[in-house]
Amino acid sequence: MSEKSDGSDLCDTSEDTGGGSAVDQVVAQIRQLIDTDGLTVGDKLPTERELCSRFAISRNTVREAMRMLKAYGIVDVRPKVGATLIDQRINRAFDIFSFNVGEISRRTFSDIQGFRELIETGTALAIFDAVTRDDLAELRALNRQMVQARSIVEASEFDFQFHIKLISLIGNQSILDIYGIMKPVILRIMQHGKTRRIIEGETSMEHDAILEAVAASDHLAFQYLTRTHLRKGLATFPEPSSGPEDKAEAP
Repeated sequence: MSEKSDGSDLCDTSEDTGGGSAVDQVVAQIRQLIDTDGLTVGDKLPTERELCSRFAISRNTVREAMRMLKAYGIVDVRPKVGATLIDQRINRAFDIFSFNVGEISRRTFSDIQGFRELIETGTALAIFDAVTRDDLAELRALNRQMVQARSIVEASEFDFQFHIKLISLIGNQSILDIYGIMKPVILRIMQHGKTRRIIEGETSMEHDAILEAVAASDHLAFQYLTRTHLRKGLATFPEPSSGPEDKAEAP
């Protein structure tokens, strides 16, 4: 039997990540690999091809998992070098951001979107000062790419990049780092209850309206439109049920 196969066929297979669940699973497997293999700072993780073969997953899933670990500050990924462990506090990172795995709840939605609302509406004036025509053109292009995306998962990536581009205008790397760590849960929120019709209609039009407010430096409109946009998905979660003890008795 020929030995020419290098395993790349496994890496080239496509798979539905289910909105990130496959990526979460790979990250958990790499976390376990670090523990069981006794890897320490400076050690290299297995190559993409080796991880594809070991976990029977696609290269795209491995790369997304590596991007997540890089966002956590756990690994450094370089071309032709691969992934090197730079911080062993992976358990701590996962404890802090454990909401990245599991289902999105109404409470998680409110917490994450509330945080984003504080950041994205609170930076309005800085965005107005920094934005250029080229920036607006890039934001409009991202909105078009979102509409033209082949799947909800792909559309959510362009939706995320739209918001990242907007807040990147203020030049605060710490905020971008936090968004990078929160990316998996933000993507799930963006995908929750979404259909192509909603993306092509409501979501894209809300983005367009936000950009019009930016172009006009309309502070009040920008804050209102952004707040409404971020809160829109709350309606897709069921209202919390109240028990008998929560109901006030009639006098």
